[in-house]
Amino acid sequence: MNIIIYLIVAAVIGWIASEIMHDRSGLLFNIIIAIVGAFIAGYFLSPLLNVGTINDAITIPTMLVTLLGSIILLAIVRLIRRN
Repeated sequence: MNIIIYLIVAAVIGWIASEIMHDRSGLLFNIIIAIVGAFIAGYFLSPLLNVGTINDAITIPTMLVTLLGSIILLAIVRLIRRN
């Protein structure tokens, strides 16, 4: 059951990140963006902010850190698409 909740939260965070970045994507892409964004946030942002990601627990601060990681990942993807 936890994996289903994790995927639902990841889909919502990925959707919010794609809405912020004005990048229309499908459900699977949103989930992948959020999961990879969580790993990026965990590696770079969590030590700076002392907050985990949704990989640790699903709380409001961890979802915000994961959202920030997802936005960073979408910005990187956008830069790669332009080239």
